[in-house]
This record gives sequence, structure tokens and C-alpha cells, in this order.
Amino acid sequence: MIPINLFIFLSGTFLLTFLIGRGLEKIKIPWIFSALLIGAVLAWQNPFSAITSSETFSFISQLGMYFLLFIIGFEIDLKEMKKKAKLIMQSTLLMIVSGTILGGLAIHFLFGTSWLISALVALSFATVGEAILIPILDEFKIINTKLGQAIIGVGTFDDIFEVLVLVIIGMIIGTHPSSGINLSGNFLVLVSLFVLLLLTIFLIKLKNEGEKFHFSSVPSTFLFSLFILFLFLGVGLYAESAALAALLSGISLRTFMPKKRIKMIENEVKTMCYGFFAPIFFLSVGLTLDIKYIIAAPLTILILIIVATIGKLFSGYITGKKELGTKGSILFGIGLSVRFSTSIIIIKILFDKGLIKSPLFSAIVASSVVFTFVIPILFSKLLLKWKFAKDKNVTKRSNKKRS
Repeated sequence: MIPINLFIFLSGTFLLTFLIGRGLEKIKIPWIFSALLIGAVLAWQNPFSAITSSETFSFISQLGMYFLLFIIGFEIDLKEMKKKAKLIMQSTLLMIVSGTILGGLAIHFLFGTSWLISALVALSFATVGEAILIPILDEFKIINTKLGQAIIGVGTFDDIFEVLVLVIIGMIIGTHPSSGINLSGNFLVLVSLFVLLLLTIFLIKLKNEGEKFHFSSVPSTFLFSLFILFLFLGVGLYAESAALAALLSGISLRTFMPKKRIKMIENEVKTMCYGFFAPIFFLSVGLTLDIKYIIAAPLTILILIIVATIGKLFSGYITGKKELGTKGSILFGIGLSVRFSTSIIIIKILFDKGLIKSPLFSAIVASSVVFTFVIPILFSKLLLKWKFAKDKNVTKRSNKKRS
């Protein structure tokens, strides 16, 4: 039998991701989710362990994580953050606080993790994966309604807390015994963190100078973007903070570059990330799941789902009832419950650095899987049932009868 090499394995992975992804999109699930499902299957029985455990595969997977963080940072508009309405700010703060308290308590007592790590994990999955709901909001033409804008606004504003979590994780990793780094005694780590901060401030402050840069073509602009990303990554590695560096590089580049140049390369960067690197990253997340634990401990996963849902529904109802109405506020809370965004990356970093164990990692990812499947379907059904949107099929049939 001819052994499978890395290229054949990647070819099969991309084909399966494409085919399964097309089916998932029909039920409002992002196609990229199919890569995680493939990884979960391989976690149960993996005949390609020699490939998936290789340094090359691991390197590509890490690049996928860094590119995802770069894009997240690249899409954060600091000016727009300052313009968010009262509803969005109140909802985000209440959602983060309630989710962190409830989730932190559940994680601490269920898995025996420290209070700090429990709070960080809870904070990470208290955030919103708004990208999953945007296609639904767009399909039902409610993006520009109060409900649509509230969901997108909270999903954008909570990026601030995701950045905060990454900063804290970067500091913890630098002082954690397993990293081999002592932040108080290692001058190089301090210098690395300082240079990262300095580079970020420098590029943000040079925004006006960025207008004078002559990016003559898409390839040259793309090369400059890669230069910034890998410069930040290189500096961040000295302090075990490459994930934070990737995020900061995206924020810095967006602020520095002229708007027309940002639009020039945005699609190219996303195509490179989601078309190649991101599927490998999500495949690696699936590969690290403890499927036996997930099957053996459904009650634990259910508790995490209930705790997370209570926090989101409570926040959405309290802050949205006055402006969105009772049904609107419930839909608001359900929409906020969707995950599978930066939180997966944060959990993966904590797991890779040994700050959380396999059972907790598997339970969090499994609960995210449930949310990713259930929330879009439930949200779509309630939108139609409560007449926040019109069913396109019904509208088409009624138009045909009239004609």
C-alpha cells in the first residue's frame, strides 16, 4: 500500500471541507465548521497520525491561528468602537460580567481549575461569534434594523474584551513555569512586550504618514501586510505572546494604511486565510478533542451550555426589553449566544500552553459545537414565527398567485 503524504492528505482535507461545508451552509452553519468536524472524526480514529503530528502540519496550523487573529485585528475599527450606542455598551458589559461570574463558578467547581484561569475561560466564551449570524441577518434583510445593529454592535464591541483576554494570557504564559520564562528576571521578555506596544503605538500615530505611502498594486500592498504581520510575530515570540502580536499587527495595519488600500487587500488576505490556513487550524482543533470524554460526560457539557445561555438571555432581556420589546430582547439574547469565534483560539492557546486540561478543552469546544448548530436554526425559526422577517418562499408563492 502506497503511504499517504502531506500533500495528498491536505488535498483530501480541502475536498472534504468543501463538500461537507456546502451542506452545512444550507442549514445556516459556516462552511469552515466542517474542518473541525473532520478533525473530531480523526480524533476518534486517526490513520494519519504520522502526518497530523508532524512539525510541518503543526506549523501550518499555527499560521492558521495567527492569520485568523490578524484578520480579527484588521477588522477592528477603533473609531467605530467609540460610536457605539448605550444599548450596545450596557449589553456587552452585562453579558461579559454575568457570563464570567456564572461560567467561572461552573468551570472552577466542575474541573478544579484556578479562579484566574476559570475566569479567563468563562470570559472567552462569554463573547459573541457575530460572524455566524451575519449571513442570516443579511438573508432576512434585518442587518439595518435595531435588532440587527444591536447584535452586530455587541459582537464588535466585545472584541475589546477578547483583546484584553489575549493580553492577560500573554502575561500569564510569560510567567508560567512550563514556558521556561521568568518575566521578572528575563530582560528579553520585557523588551519584547515593550517593543510590541511601541510598534502598535508607532503605526497608529503614523496614520497621516500612511496616506503618503505609495502602494502601487495589490501584490506590493499584500507583501507590506505580511511584513507587518511577521515582524510582530517575530517580536512576540520572544515573550511567548505571538497570538497577541498577530492581533496587534492587524489593528496597527488597519489604522496605518489608507482606507482605499485596506479595501484593496482585504479580500486577498481573507482568501489566503480562509482558503488555506484556517481549515488546517480548525482541523487541528478537532484533532485535539477527547471524544471519549465528550461521550462519557454529556451532563457536564449540558451544564456549561445552560450556564452560558442563562447569562446571554439575561443580558439581552434586561438591556433590550425597553428598546426591542419582549420578543425582540429574547431574540437579542439568543443571537448573543452564538460562539465559535476568537473564543476557540483563546481556548486552544490555553490548552497548548498547558494552562487547561483536555477534559475542559473538549467540553468547551463541544458546547461551542452545540451552540453553532442550534442557535442559527433556532434564531431563523423565531425570526419568521415572530414576524421580525418574511419567509422568502412564502413571498414568492404569493407573488406567483397574484400574477
